[in-house]
Amino acid sequence: MADNSILQALIEDSPNVLKRKPPEGTKRFRRCRSTPSDPTDQKPTERGSASQAKELFKDIRPTFRLVGLLLFVYLLVGVIIFYLVMDQISGRTTNRVLDALYFVIVTMTSVGYGDLVPNTDTTKLLACAFVFTGMAIIALFISKAADYLVEKQEVLFFKALHMNMKGGDAKILRAIETNRIKYKFYTVAILLAMVIVAGTLFLWKIEKLSLVDSFYCVCATITTLGYGDKSFSSKWGRVFAVFWIIASTLIMAQFFMYLAELYTEGRQKVLAKWVHTRRITTMDLEAADLDGDGQVVAAEFVLYKLKELGKISQEEISSFLEEFEKLDVDQSGTLSNYDLTLAQTSQ
Repeated sequence: MADNSILQALIEDSPNVLKRKPPEGTKRFRRCRSTPSDPTDQKPTERGSASQAKELFKDIRPTFRLVGLLLFVYLLVGVIIFYLVMDQISGRTTNRVLDALYFVIVTMTSVGYGDLVPNTDTTKLLACAFVFTGMAIIALFISKAADYLVEKQEVLFFKALHMNMKGGDAKILRAIETNRIKYKFYTVAILLAMVIVAGTLFLWKIEKLSLVDSFYCVCATITTLGYGDKSFSSKWGRVFAVFWIIASTLIMAQFFMYLAELYTEGRQKVLAKWVHTRRITTMDLEAADLDGDGQVVAAEFVLYKLKELGKISQEEISSFLEEFEKLDVDQSGTLSNYDLTLAQTSQ
């Protein structure tokens, strides 16, 4: 939802290049009607195809609601099972239901403090099953819940940094899109600092640990090391831990993911700058001449630049050209409704 709104704002607020009249004597490039920039330009059949593609990817990707439901079912089943076998788990206990939920959370996030330990073959096998299932669900939940949280906060974060920016929401959204990974990284870094401070203060004040031990326990938890010498042992401590462990481990995972993406994006920008600024040679023109006619038209030049940036490969270009030749039934070098009708009939 957030990506669609940003894209729409960028389209509406961008200069209307497509409608700008070119100077006299210059070539005029026509917009490809098969991929209109305005959804209202689409024919009913084209809109149907676009909606079908959207529905296809929607079916492939699990929705936030589905992931949340899986997490709820996992926790509910885990609490019921470990509630029934809690007598076979050794360690310091507080409340039977709370301890079962706490054990499931610690197992799912692979923190594994060791303050509650299965001591029979049955509970050990159950723990093994729940740790693998839980890690799969937590991976899905990371991609959904944390992204949702970050995208909601990054707009507020950007507005706080640029309170004097003029131009409305469209300009803000365009600036966020340009530096999307950077603002996500900053937002997650702030959230990570907040959960570290919250966990440290709680352990210091409620669990009565020293300030150093509290910070040590927080670091061991969010990195899923879980040494076990320091943990949440009181009733209220485990109530807090049930929510805090999930949030902190999710945010920590997102932090390192965005850090890696930020580094990759930096290298891509360096490559893009080199591609845009270097001089074109005769060897480049020969490589860009796809049809071998000794001339490079705008489309060939753009494809060559995209290949340099790593946005498209020669294999993909060849595949698209083969598809074009199959659809161009009358061999006119262009596609029309007549070509599509003939191609569909022959198939």
